[in-house]
Formats: sequence, structure tokens, C-alpha cells
Amino acid sequence: MPELKKNMRLLISQNIGFTAATIILVVLWLLYNFLHPRGFSSAVLIQNTNESVAIVFVAIAQTLPVLLGGLDLSVGAVMTLANCVASVLVSGTPFQIILGMMITLLTGTAFGLLNGLVVVYGRIQPIIATLATGSIAIGLALFIRPQPGGDVDGDLGWALTNDLYELVATYGWWDADAGWFAPISWFPVPLLIILVISFGIWIPFKRTITGRTVYAIGSSESAAFMSGLPIDRAKLAAFTLAGFFAACGGLYLAIQTSSGNADISQAGSYTLNSIAAVVLGGTSLLGGIGGAIGSLVGALLLRLLAFYFRILSIDPLLQPLIEGVVLLVAVSLGALRTLQTKNRLRLFR
Repeated sequence: MPELKKNMRLLISQNIGFTAATIILVVLWLLYNFLHPRGFSSAVLIQNTNESVAIVFVAIAQTLPVLLGGLDLSVGAVMTLANCVASVLVSGTPFQIILGMMITLLTGTAFGLLNGLVVVYGRIQPIIATLATGSIAIGLALFIRPQPGGDVDGDLGWALTNDLYELVATYGWWDADAGWFAPISWFPVPLLIILVISFGIWIPFKRTITGRTVYAIGSSESAAFMSGLPIDRAKLAAFTLAGFFAACGGLYLAIQTSSGNADISQAGSYTLNSIAAVVLGGTSLLGGIGGAIGSLVGALLLRLLAFYFRILSIDPLLQPLIEGVVLLVAVSLGALRTLQTKNRLRLFR
């Protein structure tokens, strides 16, 4: 037992940012539900998770370049491009819908790979490379969808934005009223999508040599190089995976809204919020510290702020001011350890 307590203290101390963000999220979420007239209901949970999916995936996409010690300014643009592609392709027969979803995800993944190739072989700083590729992504999105619109399959949109009961009832996989299914039928499909994709991809990746190399590069690229780690492969994998997660956000946004929109301001907003979510989740902007699960928590915290605006009837004119202050504080926290450290090497001890 003493050994277990010691390990728990060590784990918390090494992940203090993530721990604090998780506690704050739980407390604020409970308070929000107490204040909401229909709090602690499946309907409220479904609505909240629906509004959170896109920013969660974009925040996870941002996490990988940040762990390398860089920033990806194209995640919002890639999400927007995927959103527009999905608004054109995700309709028709079941085969066409699945094919359209695959092409959408491949589009984002390809852009992520492009970012990695430019950074690795072009030897350009990530922030500059992704600024350029992000502009390309927005240009393609405008070409595909010059005006908002689209025709995403309605059954798919209904099934994936509701609870498990509606998902099963829509596609008739089994009897949705079955007794064994009732205890979990209320569970929101959007939340299930977040958990399955986030944990199902991030946890295995983190445990691979490539995933560990991403952390090593963020801590000290020269030390990683001297250790013989596959640096180029890790950078390519990180940016490619970032493109995939950004595409997941764009695909879900198209399914949720049944349309695509090549909105430049939306792309910029998602990119900025993704950086704030990463920092709120305990990932260091210097790289090497943090993870995608922390960014998931940080993204949910940001969305919870918007939920409070609604429940407290905050003046819309004041909302951008409050959001700006929160984002500024969140990003500033990322530099706090740097300001408190005289020797950069101490950050990695």
C-alpha cells in the first residue's frame, strides 16, 4: 500500500497539468449540470458531446506537432478541407458512404504527410511549413465548396449524433428494445466516437518506438539523434497522424451539420483553440511533455466555457472578450515553466 501511494504521488506530480485540468473539468461539469434545468440527462450530454467532437479531434491533432516542439497552423484548415470533401462524398449507397468517409480521412492524412515531408526533407520550421500548407488546404476547400452546402446521408447524421439506441434502431443491427441493451442504450454515440478513436489510436501509438521517439525529439532532438532513434520517421508519423485526427474532426462536423463550409475564420478559430486546449491539458509548448488525452480534457474545458455562456445568459458582446482572456491565460501557462527556469536543461530533469 505505501508503495502504491508513492507511485500515485509520483504519477500525479509528473502530470500535474493534466491532473489539475481533469479536476477542474469534473467540478465545472458537475456545477454546469446542477445549474442546467435538464442537467444530468442523456439529452444534455448528447448535445454537449456533439458540440465537442470537432475541437477534441483538432486538439489531439495539434498535440503531436507540439510534442515535437513545434506548432501546426494547418489543423483548422485541414479540418475544413475534410469537412468540404465529406459534404460532397458522404452520401448515396452504403458502399458510397463508406468510400466517401475513407477518402475524407485519407485527404486529411495526405495533408498531414505533406506537412511532415516539408518539415523533414525541406528542413523548414513547422510553423512556417504548416502556414503555407494550411493556405493550400483552404484554397482547395473553397474550390470544392465555394458556397456552404452539401448532402450528407441523413440516416448517418441521425445515427451518429444521438445515443446508442437511435444508432441501433436506425440500422437495425438488433432489437433496440432488448433488455440486455437497455442499460447502455442511453450512451451518446459522439462520446463513444471520441473515446474509441482517441484511446484506440493514441495509446498504441504512444507505446511504439516511433511514439516514444516523438517525446524524445521534443525533450532533446540532438540527444534523440545521438541515441540512434528514428527521428525522420517519428516526425513524418506525428504530422501524418495529426492530419488524420484533423480529418476526423472535419468528417464529424459534416455529418453533424449535413453540410460543408470553407470558412476561413472558422479554420483559424479551431487552430487557435486547439493550441489553447493542448496547453490547458498539460502539454508543454516546448515539447516532450503531455499527451493527447490531456488535450482531450483541455478541449472539453474550452467547450464547457461556451456552455456556461448559454446557461448564464452571458451577453454575446462580452463572450469574445471572456474567451480571449481565457485563451491568453491558457497559452501563457505554457511559457510559465520557461519563465521560472534559468537553465533550459532543468525542464527535462
